[in-house]
Amino acid sequence: QVQLVESGGGLVQAGGSLRLSCATSGIVFSINVMGWYRQAPGKQRELVAYITRIGTTFYANSVKGRFTISRDNSENTVYLQMRSLKPEDTAVYYCNRAGGAGPFEGSWGQGTQVTVSS
Repeated sequence: QVQLVESGGGLVQAGGSLRLSCATSGIVFSINVMGWYRQAPGKQRELVAYITRIGTTFYANSVKGRFTISRDNSENTVYLQMRSLKPEDTAVYYCNRAGGAGPFEGSWGQGTQVTVSS
């Protein structure tokens, strides 16, 4: 059973920073491409960043240079360091598998709310 538990969100002023964590279980974490997604009110869920099993990273243009994704295969955890936050970063953030295999459908966690005030 796949479990994805996100944490670390909160309310922050524009320009601030947050670090999100996602603890996983029920998967062979080390072989999976892992990603962070976000969904803002009234919008579709979008992929923000992903990291391959060997550490290659990808970022959406909207967060490039501000967000950093990382992983700890020994802890089955993926992180998202967010800096220079903007109000448009406000969303619920989720982690899940990324890349060609796509997310583990039916296994989305509860997400963690990030709210950036102007």
